[in-house]
Amino acid sequence: WDYVDGVPLHNTWRTMAEVPTATELSTRMSKDLKKAGFRFCGPTIVYAWLQATGVINDHLVGCFRHGEVAALAR
Repeated sequence: WDYVDGVPLHNTWRTMAEVPTATELSTRMSKDLKKAGFRFCGPTIVYAWLQATGVINDHLVGCFRHGEVAALAR
């Protein structure tokens, strides 16, 4: 949570084409994990983990879950 100051990130993607496979955040986390001895934790895997754990809300704006997930973070 230190990477996002304890607050989930909420993106406003409208299409799947807009959703990245990795970001500066996932790249930074990946490098830190590798320095700590982790393996198989590239930026794409870390980004998927951030999505799966709710650190990043990448539900499309038109998806019914986007608003629901955003409300949970408040």
